[in-house]
Formats: sequence, C-alpha cells, structure tokens
Amino acid sequence: MVTVQLKGGFSNQTIKNIDYKELLKNGLRLNWNVTNKTCTGCRESGGRCGRSQDTDFLCYCPNGANHPSICNSGGKLKAGSLLKKGALGASISAFGVAIIVLAYLCQHKISKLKSMIIGSRKMKKSHKFEVDFENRGILVTRRYSYADIKRMTNLFKEKVGEGGYGCVYKGKLADGLLVAVKILSKLKGDGGDFINEVNSMSKTSHVNIIKLLGFCFHKTKRALVYEYMPNGSLEKLIYEENYFKVGCGHLGWDTLYQISLGIAHGLEYLHKGCNSRILHFDIKPHNILLDENYCPKISDFGLAKICHREKSTISLLGTRGTAGFIAPEVFCRNIGGISQKSDVYSFGMTMLEMVGGRKNIVTGADRTSEIYFPHWIHKRDKEKAEKMVIAGLWCIQTNPSIRPTMSEVVDMLRGGVDCLRVPPMPYLSSPSRSSPTTSMSTVV
Repeated sequence: MVTVQLKGGFSNQTIKNIDYKELLKNGLRLNWNVTNKTCTGCRESGGRCGRSQDTDFLCYCPNGANHPSICNSGGKLKAGSLLKKGALGASISAFGVAIIVLAYLCQHKISKLKSMIIGSRKMKKSHKFEVDFENRGILVTRRYSYADIKRMTNLFKEKVGEGGYGCVYKGKLADGLLVAVKILSKLKGDGGDFINEVNSMSKTSHVNIIKLLGFCFHKTKRALVYEYMPNGSLEKLIYEENYFKVGCGHLGWDTLYQISLGIAHGLEYLHKGCNSRILHFDIKPHNILLDENYCPKISDFGLAKICHREKSTISLLGTRGTAGFIAPEVFCRNIGGISQKSDVYSFGMTMLEMVGGRKNIVTGADRTSEIYFPHWIHKRDKEKAEKMVIAGLWCIQTNPSIRPTMSEVVDMLRGGVDCLRVPPMPYLSSPSRSSPTTSMSTVV
C-alpha cells in the first residue's frame, strides 16, 4: 500500500488539481509498505522488489533482468535494463578513452619535463657565462642585444672580412659612429674563447690596441663590436700577390717602419703596461688592423692568456697560434719556457713578412727552410728596411732567452742602424701545417 503525504496544505482529494511545480517546491513524502510475501524471496535471491504499470510486482535482478518472483528463475531484459547495459558499455568506452587521454597527457608531461630540464641546463650554462662576465668585471663593456646587432649592420648587408671564427660586417651605431661587428659562427668548446677575448680586451686601453665597444651574448649568438678600421688588415697590403686585387702598390718603407713600430708599442703595452700581463699568442698580419692613417691596432684576442706579472713563464696545454708564426717553444717543450718571448717571435715573423712582401709559409714548398725562415732576407739591401730586418731576425731566434723583450725591440727600431749587430742564423723551423698538435705543459 502506498501513502502520499503532501506539504503545503494539499490533500489526497485535491492532488489532481494541484500545481506540480509548487508540489515539488514544497516537497512530498512517499511511504511504501510492501505486504507481498514474494518480495522476501526476491530479496533472498539478490534482487530488489518493485513494480511496473502492467503488473503489481517485479523482482529486479543484479544482471539487469527482472522476474515476477525471484532472480534465479530466469527473466528478460527490458528497455531499462538495455539502457543500463548501454550505459555500462558507454562507461567502459569512456574509461578506455580516458586511459588514452591520460597516456597522452603523461607523454606530453614527460616531453615538457625533458624540455624544462634541457632548458634548465641551457639556463644554467647561460647563467655560468653571466657569472663569468660579472666575476671578471666584463659587464662594464656595453652589452648589445642580437636585435641591436642586426640593426647596426643593416641585417648584415656589408661583409668586410672573414676568418675561421666567422665573418666581420660593417655597421653603424645610433650616433653615426662606424663599427666593425665580428660574428662568431664557430664557437670552440663551451665558448671560452669568446669570454677570453672580451675579458682580455676589456682590460686594455692603448692607441695600438683595437678598441672593443661592446659585445652581444644571447643564447647561441655571439658578436663583438669594434671600432671600424677603414684600411682593413695589414695582410691585404703587404703581399705583392695582393697588390692587383686591392688596387695598390708598396706602402713605402716609412709607412711600413711606422706600422712595425706601432705594433711593437702595442705588444710592449700588453706585456708591461696592463695591470696583468697579456700574452696574445696570435700575432700575424691578418690580426693587425689599420685605421685611415695606417696606424696599426692589434686585434683578435681569442687565444690570449692573462698571466701574473711575477711569473716569467706560464703553463700551456697544446699549441696556440698560426703555423709560420708560432714560437718553437710552444710546440717543443725542450727549447724553453713559454713566456712573452713567444709573442716576440710572432712579431719578428710578421715584421720580416712586411719587409719581404711575401708569406713566410708557402704550401707545397719542398724545403722547410724556404717555408718558414726567410734566409733570403739577409740579401735585402734596402737601408730603410735594414733595422726592421735585423730586429726581426733577433726576434725569431730559436732560443727564447736570446730574443729581446718588446721594450728592447722598440729601442732597436728607434736607434741607429750602426748600433745593431746581425744575429746568428736561426737553426730550427716552425711546425708545418700538417704537423699534429703537440700537448705540452711548461711548469710555472
């Protein structure tokens, strides 16, 4: 028997005329007292008691079927049961989709995590550079963004030089000042050469040292901004083979003499004038730039090494420099210690090339003496070149202890030629281009 109790003052007699919205709003209570004995058997069989429109009693079974009495007596699936099974199937399908979505999200999370780890490593590496810059006081040099670099070079429109490091482009700052922008396309190792060059040049200030105006350090982008040198590198102007290419002739002995004296002053400053001694390790005509008045400026400090003044020699692993200009002690440890005299040797070879108008290294030559050491230089008889020749020959002595210091070289170039004594012939050549790099360490 079913009894309905209504709230809100409604009675059973008026239930047909009531507002059902109001009825549901006010609420109702349904009491159902089951008196049929069959319900007990239905419950014992695991079912639930119920009824439908066409029968007074139905036993709803756990498998979705229904039966007039108990569940284990057979039964049939009705629309409600089919809906339940359909819902179950849909639930299983939804569960499968959820598993797939979850797997995708997990994979995406893992990929994102990997990217975060890699990004974190890059950030740590970038932070390492930042710390190096700050610890070495490099941040006092102006730092440009890569967008600034593209803007000042007009999207790298005019290339003025190229080397193993990358390319050099002509640029202009916002105030109209012309600059040379060196883009480092090939970084060695972890980019230490870049930090080394910025660090070394930030410590220098001399008329014969190229001025570093700023740098760019942005992710994998590295650039150095220098003052612009209209006459380019010395290499283009001293070799007879280049005269036709550049449309010029011999610079003249007075000009070459002043250039050699300027380079000597620059090296003297690096060895004695800085707070810390700087060894360049790559003095050669290519790294000597000339301004509009042919004033020389030493550039490219990527291989430079900063050392303490009180130490006469330094430790070095491997060779540094360019074949034909490398001092013998740099690749042969039995000759002597590596010191400022290694730069003296490179300067001597550079000066002899200036006098001779030819490269001291010729690819494919049969005799090493013809490749590296210009024995023929003794035959030069031009008086204006004599001091350069004699000073240069003293600089390239095999034994570094016999070589003069750069201060002594300056005195030799400034003094009279009559006071100069011709040095003995060097007895050892530099390594060939095909010679393997020799690792060595000279005890400080």
